[in-house]
Amino acid sequence: MKLTVLGCSGGIGSGRHTTSLLVDEDVLIDAGSGLTTLDFEQLSKIDHVFLTHAHLDHVLGLPLLLDSVGDLRASPLIVHALPEVLGVLSDHLFNWKLWPDFRLIPSAEAPWMRFEALGLGEALTLRGRTFRPLPANHVVPACGLHVATAAGSLVFSGDTTHSDAFVAALNAIPDLRHLIIETSFENALVEVAKASKHHWPDSLAAELKMLSVAPEVWITHLKPGNESAIMNELRAAAPGWGVEALLQGQMIVLE
Repeated sequence: MKLTVLGCSGGIGSGRHTTSLLVDEDVLIDAGSGLTTLDFEQLSKIDHVFLTHAHLDHVLGLPLLLDSVGDLRASPLIVHALPEVLGVLSDHLFNWKLWPDFRLIPSAEAPWMRFEALGLGEALTLRGRTFRPLPANHVVPACGLHVATAAGSLVFSGDTTHSDAFVAALNAIPDLRHLIIETSFENALVEVAKASKHHWPDSLAAELKMLSVAPEVWITHLKPGNESAIMNELRAAAPGWGVEALLQGQMIVLE
């Protein structure tokens, strides 16, 4: 399995794109502005989208994806998410006001998009890759995502602050090789991080100490302009982990 980072920033500007991860050629994890870096042929190959939550920086590319290649598809694009997340998309995005409802275009019998709910702990296997939502702790219904393969596992936290349930889920994955986890603010903005339920360096360092597994740790969702400060504080707070910032264009391979 190959995961390509299309976008991993907490914002935009100066070449930054928001969260979107491509698994092989056919599966997308979140659909932020990073999705717009793909060419037309690559967009047409995406068959499944897994969403961690419904915030705009994680879903803004989804309507445009359907608008671009929906008519070229032989089958609907399937969007997987927690039931609550799909409810938000139905009420506030694909509602004929902000964007057309592609579950009804060109018809309900042959749509360009279909929603499929996937609850916490439920697993879906696609071509030898198993996707399973994990608990998260954010200001809206949200999840992380465990991607399991024969060569090992990768977990993406999505947007979250500390979660005992998420730590327990990680510790129950003995073959966890890569952990992509957010840290959005430096320690000086701890009150902002707490209010918006994001990690800051000290909170993530405390969470890493609770792990009984030892994956490579990649930091995502760094706020623009604060990247260096956040990473410097995190390396000081979590020595020995070798944490690295996730980079746009980076590839993580499980083989």
